[in-house]
Amino acid sequence: MAPGAAVSRSLKIFVGNIPWTVGHRELRNYFAQFGRIAWSQVIFDRKTGLSKGYGFIVFQKRSALENLEKKQKHVLEQSTIFYQQSE
Repeated sequence: MAPGAAVSRSLKIFVGNIPWTVGHRELRNYFAQFGRIAWSQVIFDRKTGLSKGYGFIVFQKRSALENLEKKQKHVLEQSTIFYQQSE
């Protein structure tokens, strides 16, 4: 495992129920309000090009996760999205 891999992994979240209209930029912009983002991605179907409705965010600092947890409900383009910290 690379030296920084454990830190990055602990700051990674899975994001679900993403509206099909949301791309990488919109997902990143939403989560940037909680802290600096190292990496973000919405997963798309290779055959259809449509969003699979989920993605990932990796924050640069643990404080971003703490800020994220302070907000009870997360809504992106009128859809309630959820997140779960990855291990």
